[in-house]
Amino acid sequence: MSVIGVPYHLDEYLPDLDFALRPGAIVTAEPVGDDMWARLVPLYSAVAAGVAEAAPAPSVVVTGDCLTALGIVAGLQRSGADPGIVWFDAHGDVQTPDTTTSGYPAGMSLRLLTRHRPELIADRLGLRAVPERRMVLAGSRDLDPPEVAYLGDAEIRQCAVADLDAAELPDGPLYVHLDMDVIRPADVPGLRFPAPGGPSAAEVAGALRLLMGTGRVAAVCLACTWAPGHGAAEAIGPLLADALGVEQ
Repeated sequence: MSVIGVPYHLDEYLPDLDFALRPGAIVTAEPVGDDMWARLVPLYSAVAAGVAEAAPAPSVVVTGDCLTALGIVAGLQRSGADPGIVWFDAHGDVQTPDTTTSGYPAGMSLRLLTRHRPELIADRLGLRAVPERRMVLAGSRDLDPPEVAYLGDAEIRQCAVADLDAAELPDGPLYVHLDMDVIRPADVPGLRFPAPGGPSAAEVAGALRLLMGTGRVAAVCLACTWAPGHGAAEAIGPLLADALGVEQ
């Protein structure tokens, strides 16, 4: 299992980002232009290439935000995989440019994987839609009204982390996305967007073990959504490394 580091928060290079796992390779790219989506294309294209090259061996991508998932899933698709998604997050990440009040692109990550507004970035990455029925959103508890409305009608399955059941996962290969803010804030210092409540780090590690035990995990993203220098990696890295069966 290869560990790929992507030291960015969106298009901001973070050379001092403390990764939850030690990467064996680092992906960087030079953003070009003023448009946020265009600036991300070179980076996510490089991520996709790295994931596709490592296949069929699973990749673990450690990065600073959730939007990197677009490159990871594009890479799995390039390798011939048709992944379902298990998305751990305190937030819904199903905003759109029309519903967001913050304008934060990473808050649209899961929605963009369905190819909503594909001209923004999906078309430029060659990203195919992941159907809602092949998505599981685990641990979400901080949802804005437009996200509640969307998820109420969507085929995305929602569950608590403790209720994740291997028998109810999407068929085929799995992309597992772990935004660290799904974990209760007391266990993860320095989170950018902490959400009260949530499972412990140990409970999330147990859910990862369950997923790894299926033998169907094609890629994992550890979204280290914290400000550098608060000790979060030291606090939870060993648990995650043990759950994934990799060196910390």
